[in-house]
Amino acid sequence: MKPKWWEKSKKYLCKKDKVMKRLINSYKGHLTTRNNFFYSLTRSIISQQISVSAAESVFLKFQKKCNGKIKPKTVSKLSISDLRRCGLSRMKAIGIKSLSEKILNKSFNPRLIKNMTDEEAIVYLSSLRQIGRWSSEMVLIFFYNRPNIWPVQDIGLLRAISNNYKKKYLPPMSFVNKLQKKFSPYCTLAVMALWYSVDNEPVQY
Repeated sequence: MKPKWWEKSKKYLCKKDKVMKRLINSYKGHLTTRNNFFYSLTRSIISQQISVSAAESVFLKFQKKCNGKIKPKTVSKLSISDLRRCGLSRMKAIGIKSLSEKILNKSFNPRLIKNMTDEEAIVYLSSLRQIGRWSSEMVLIFFYNRPNIWPVQDIGLLRAISNNYKKKYLPPMSFVNKLQKKFSPYCTLAVMALWYSVDNEPVQY
């Protein structure tokens, strides 16, 4: 089910920017949540600093290793070596293993994020191993469906901005910030539409 703000954000952005209007009109799909925090966060860890196709390959092996049940309890029973055999780097394997343990022992509570601002949530999520700003932002988009996330470290977003706004790659950060201001408070839809313009398929974590 699409977020409550989705249709309103489409109308808002189409009025704000001609390029964005074109992208939104050609964008197929909408944002949904998987209702599985652990799934979204492990997927974002796996996707760090590798291509979309490489991430998908590793994730499918990881999913198979978990017998289709990507849950903290399942991962807690796997060794670092088990995770490495899925194609994960040592640091990513340790990060995913640590995440499962922190959720199980309740030293990290995803439910607290619901009442946090975006920045507070990013700081809280970044306290986890192998989780930085980008991974936190992916979780805020794909699990919490926050409407105004603008991940300036995302290579796909920067490439899409360059392609659609006729800028060199990397686009000037001053221009990236200008777009963020223009698209607020609905940056998330703008990001989704820009991603789609590069890959021609809805991104989902």
